[in-house]
Amino acid sequence: MAFCTSAVIFSQADRNTRYVAVQTAVLKDSTGFFAKEVGNLPLGTAVTLVRDDGKWAEVRAGNLAGWVASASLSARRVVASNSPVTASEVALAGKGFSPDTEIEYKKNGLDYSMVDSMEKIVVSTDDLLRFIIEGRLARGE
Repeated sequence: MAFCTSAVIFSQADRNTRYVAVQTAVLKDSTGFFAKEVGNLPLGTAVTLVRDDGKWAEVRAGNLAGWVASASLSARRVVASNSPVTASEVALAGKGFSPDTEIEYKKNGLDYSMVDSMEKIVVSTDDLLRFIIEGRLARGE
């Protein structure tokens, strides 16, 4: 009888395990883009799913707990192999980018390096919120 109970507990724990599927998932103290950041979870980190409302997921990872965008999680673990592929390339591949995509960009006269340079632009959430407020834009979540 104890074996059956253990199997049920294992099954429940396994069903609640998710993995970070983006290069870095920002862990927040509540739902919403402008919620306070409490930590970062790197690609492949296993988390325990507490609940998921569709847009946001409440998770625990070690001694950290909070909310991440549900789209940042996967039921399957993304792991790097011994290949020279970077975590950034894995994340881009998940979005549909590949070496073939880059070749197509070049064939059509598009410069993929512009995508690389745009990805390096970093805007803090404070600056973004200030821009939204000063521009009198709606503060959508």
